Amino acid sequence: MSSSQPAGSQVMTMLDAINHTLHQEMERDERVVLFGEDVGRNGGVFRATEGLFDRFGEQRVVDTPLAEAAIAGTAVGLAAAGMVPVPEIQFLGFSYQAFHQIAGQIARLRYRTRSRFGAPITIRAPFGGGVRTPELHSDSLEGQFANIPGLKIVMPASAADAKGLLATAIRDPDPVLFLEPLRGYRMIKDEVPLGEHLVPFGQARTVVSDPEQNDVVIIAWSFMVEMSRRAAQQLRQEGVRAKVIDLRTLVPLDTEAIQAAVEECGRVVVVQEAPETNGFASEVIATINDIAFYSLEAPVKRVSGYDAPYPVGMLEDYYVPDVHRIVAAVKETVAAQ
Repeated sequence: MSSSQPAGSQVMTMLDAINHTLHQEMERDERVVLFGEDVGRNGGVFRATEGLFDRFGEQRVVDTPLAEAAIAGTAVGLAAAGMVPVPEIQFLGFSYQAFHQIAGQIARLRYRTRSRFGAPITIRAPFGGGVRTPELHSDSLEGQFANIPGLKIVMPASAADAKGLLATAIRDPDPVLFLEPLRGYRMIKDEVPLGEHLVPFGQARTVVSDPEQNDVVIIAWSFMVEMSRRAAQQLRQEGVRAKVIDLRTLVPLDTEAIQAAVEECGRVVVVQEAPETNGFASEVIATINDIAFYSLEAPVKRVSGYDAPYPVGMLEDYYVPDVHRIVAAVKETVAAQ
């Protein structure tokens, strides 16, 4: 293990920040092992694992068959043996093939063994629209996984958070699903600390806020945070002051930040890429009803994908929430009596 870390910071894309963090965490802890489809010699289909095979060798960076259930099941055995597995599911939509291993084994390993075995497993998976992928590549399934007790759900929206949250995930003694937005890989770019950087789970981030007064709060996660930030900029030009909150992690959920924002603004819009019915936005709204209902001045609005299979590339611009849809929802919420 090595504790020497560079100081300062550097502007990175989210993709570079993830790659940088994997290098640092593998250098720090020799128990960390990476495996998945094309993560080794090829460096990953998006280059997220580039250079790791050459640096750490084939014993720690392993190419697997096209078998998601085997990838997730292997993580269970490695964790029980004392390793720190970081498996990659090449696209989140492929996780349907591993759901029985993730829900039935990984998420409950500590519970079913009475803490004899932990599951320090970080499952990385890209997802989300905007890049014209084929079927099952862009699906947003976070709401389904959030319904599995024992599994933490992490969804960064900045390069700095991608590093800080990923490092925290890898060091967590329990399983984490770390979801990376496809559009964010190269489109999101910001200042990333080069030294050790840990972002705690369960602490939301304020992205946009008026120092004097906010008319409405937009709650989002992953790339929808960037869409919400752009919407807030447009709304500002039209005289509407929108606060934007990035949840960062869905499990654990920062209910205190949600409550404070609702009490401050009284009007709320929740934005997700997933289909509307039973998406995680529904859980956010239910939480607001539980803890801040009497602070609401208007019904909470959802901006979501649609209750249909994710469409072919030429139609996804109509499916994925965009600035126009977010702005329209905010205006409707602000105008409600």
